[in-house]
Amino acid sequence: MLSALSEWLFDTSGLSPHGYCLLWEPGLIWLYAVSDATIALAYFSIPLTLVIVGKRRSDLIFRPLLWLFAAFILLCGMTHLFDLFTLWAPLYGLQGLVKAATAIASVATAVALWWAMPNFLALPSMEQLRHANAALLASEEQLAQAQKMEALGQLTGGIAHDFNNVLQVIVASLDVIERQIALGRANAIDGPLAAIRKASTTASSLTNRMLAFSRRQTLLPREIDSNKLVAGIEEMLRRTLGPEIHLDLRLGCRWSVSCDPSQLESVLLNLAINARDAMPQGGALRIATADRTLASDSSDPDVEPGDYVEIEVTDSGVGMNHDLLSRVFEPFFSTKPTGQGTGLGLSQVYGFVKQSGGHVRIESAPGEGTRARIYLPGHAPLPSPAAKDQPPTGAKFDSPCATHQGKTLVVEDQEEVRSLIVGALAEMGYDTIEAGDGTAGLKIIESGEPLDLLISDVGLPGLGGLQLADAARAAHPDLPILLITGYAGKSTETLQLAPNMELLRKPFTLDELAERVQAMFKGT
Repeated sequence: MLSALSEWLFDTSGLSPHGYCLLWEPGLIWLYAVSDATIALAYFSIPLTLVIVGKRRSDLIFRPLLWLFAAFILLCGMTHLFDLFTLWAPLYGLQGLVKAATAIASVATAVALWWAMPNFLALPSMEQLRHANAALLASEEQLAQAQKMEALGQLTGGIAHDFNNVLQVIVASLDVIERQIALGRANAIDGPLAAIRKASTTASSLTNRMLAFSRRQTLLPREIDSNKLVAGIEEMLRRTLGPEIHLDLRLGCRWSVSCDPSQLESVLLNLAINARDAMPQGGALRIATADRTLASDSSDPDVEPGDYVEIEVTDSGVGMNHDLLSRVFEPFFSTKPTGQGTGLGLSQVYGFVKQSGGHVRIESAPGEGTRARIYLPGHAPLPSPAAKDQPPTGAKFDSPCATHQGKTLVVEDQEEVRSLIVGALAEMGYDTIEAGDGTAGLKIIESGEPLDLLISDVGLPGLGGLQLADAARAAHPDLPILLITGYAGKSTETLQLAPNMELLRKPFTLDELAERVQAMFKGT
């Protein structure tokens, strides 16, 4: 039977090739041959394309139809290939078998298409896809807004909680002072005054941390040696950690960094306090510095490749699980008991490092301690500039030098703050001129009034303090300028001060103001 089938398929006796039907006309023969060969090649390439698409797009819901189409078109190509062969070889039996297979595949494809047609018709149109995409974008915006409002609610709730505690201390202490004075016990107000001072310091620290978290604090970057900075606060760190915790410094970096040194000290102190609280039974804290060159990191696209100084703070404490670790930079999130932490320590670290152009990473696991790595942009150290004279530390409200009676222009829009500054300067013996805004201050400067010092708030309405300072330096190039600021927006985030110009952050004590003013007068 097999031999009979083979004979039927391949026996060409008594049969004439198709070219005979075309009377071997060369033009017809070549027309048929070239056309069938071209169609066959095209048909053979189409299934290859479908197979590649099917393999690479495993998500397609109509993949089985791709395979059916590929088989059908491949068989169609075979029929044209046999049409080419039968021009010279009458293999009509084999050609008929291929045509039969093609017929079966074509019927199966047709049935499958009719069966799948409702699903095809149910596919969304381009217009429907555009509408769906627009609705999705709107939903994403609503979700993002809801998340922002939730974060804002958490932030404002935490702020309200901590500031209400501060205000409660101040209000209650003032009440006590009033009662003691009314009873003629003025000598009994030292305690409430100390409580007010401590509450004010707490409020100041809280606002500084909030500004650091939001990356809106005023930074005064300068080139520093991180090894010297860490070594300089070693004694303070040891006092903070206590005798139960061993402090190990490994200072090995050679590059310098450009950042605000006081803020970097605050960051290291925050990390040390967190480490101390994570080691209630004692332990070890290691602070190490090193030069690092970071490449692009696909897991953290915010990391800019380049040279960095790494400051690593590692403790042997209790550690954190993954859930806690994922939330450590959230504002007002704290693992400490209620009332023992503001939850702004690590958010302050994150805000300062990002605002300084760096990166921060924290690794931790339960029972394995915590490692915080701070990366600040590093560069080859420059020659150390000559050290400037430090402001006097015991100059509280001293009278000005008899040979130099200074005249100071005070520009501050908050009347109560301006009155306090003017009163302090008057008590020190300085003459003052007041201005309630930048425009009024500019008029005094342009009037030719002889001035020895300009004190101006940065965040003035209208003409800001920085613009006023520029105008004052243009009119009086050697005029010392003291800028005071709490929060003044992006213009002062990384303020570069000109020579003979200094910045005093709010809130400040009158002693701090006195020291800074006398130092600037003595420098003129």
